[in-house]
Amino acid sequence: MSEVGVLFVCLGNICRSPMAQGIFQQQVNEAGLHNKIHTDSCGTAAFNLGKHPDPRAIAAASEHGIDISQQIARQIDDSDYTRFDFIVAMDKNNLSNVIAWAPTDFQGEMKLLLDYTPRHKQGQVADPYYSEDGAFAVVLADIERATACLLKHIVDVANL
Repeated sequence: MSEVGVLFVCLGNICRSPMAQGIFQQQVNEAGLHNKIHTDSCGTAAFNLGKHPDPRAIAAASEHGIDISQQIARQIDDSDYTRFDFIVAMDKNNLSNVIAWAPTDFQGEMKLLLDYTPRHKQGQVADPYYSEDGAFAVVLADIERATACLLKHIVDVANL
């Protein structure tokens, strides 16, 4: 692989997947791999199209020095299956959708984010949308640990 594409997916693309994209991009940059790995995020539902991330997600990311405020929610589309090698869902419902919509010739990986962490195998990243503000910090910490494991996996399998 010359350049690896990683797509993070949640339901509305305003909480979990934008945080994952921001955190992962920071980890990629810190590893000096910004020319080898590109990342994006999207949702499976269309109800937030064109919106910025939830203000609580922006605040939680900002506390870690990550600016996700300019991200714009979008829905997954057919071109994503050709542009990305890793499609990483936050929960089982969204993973089921991206698998169901994938073309039969998709050669990449489609997994839950927490599948990349040995301790939380087959776990789900909780959706903090209907929770108190503090839930965003907890979710961000889960995402941060899991994206570090994902990055290590990609470096290993892509020989970066």
